[in-house]
Amino acid sequence: MDRLMVLRLDVQGCDAEAQFNGVPLLRATPQQPVALLPVHEFTMMGSNELALLLHPGPAGAAPPPPEPRLADGQTFASLRLLLPRLDGVAHPASARSLAQLDWASAADAVYEAPFSLRQAVQLPTAFPRWRWLDAPPVADATALRPLVAAFLLEIALGMARGNPEPWLQATRLRLEEQASAYQRPLADDLARLRRHLAGLQVQGLKMALPAAAQLQLRLVAGGRLLDCLGSDGGPALRGSLANGAQLAWPARVAVVEGSCYVLR
Repeated sequence: MDRLMVLRLDVQGCDAEAQFNGVPLLRATPQQPVALLPVHEFTMMGSNELALLLHPGPAGAAPPPPEPRLADGQTFASLRLLLPRLDGVAHPASARSLAQLDWASAADAVYEAPFSLRQAVQLPTAFPRWRWLDAPPVADATALRPLVAAFLLEIALGMARGNPEPWLQATRLRLEEQASAYQRPLADDLARLRRHLAGLQVQGLKMALPAAAQLQLRLVAGGRLLDCLGSDGGPALRGSLANGAQLAWPARVAVVEGSCYVLR
């Protein structure tokens, strides 16, 4: 593999969220105006959907009602699916663009936000059919909160005690598919992740323990996955190091016959 498919979101003067096939993947703000992510493991053969959400509100919360805004002529958002070389830069100037969504408004124009732009894009990929596409849709996310909170707590306790195995076991299917998506040996990925987690222990990793009362479960991927978020909209699995650095591990969970699996 000599190229990557990368989603790139650029903004100026606004907040925006990028979704790919129904999964929120990137957020950009005036303070952090560029966000990038390889997206092989979210890509389907044939038709895929890009979505750009403008002024989406806090992650995990219901979108606020639309309200009028006055454009200043300096506000824009741009979402691109790029195909840079592995050693290249994921930038429209130096990488092939497979799809794009752009928004800008002229000065003094009135528009309502939040709103979204969507585009279907055909991709001649040869990826397998990912397991998350066949996960059962969730009927009631609220009813699953205690189950998912207990699942995340077990993982967090393992990491707090220097035992990465609960996390590796919970994400085994995701790790298998990521290795396939990026043509990497699974054993290498597992060894790298174990080394990384061991290194965090040396740096004084302290885990935040997830609690059901603060857990938000956002339905994504057509309602087949639960994006596990804290009360602030960030990943529910998070921790800190002795030097104050903050860490987070996104977990998008499928529930099958009462068992939880981190599929993305």
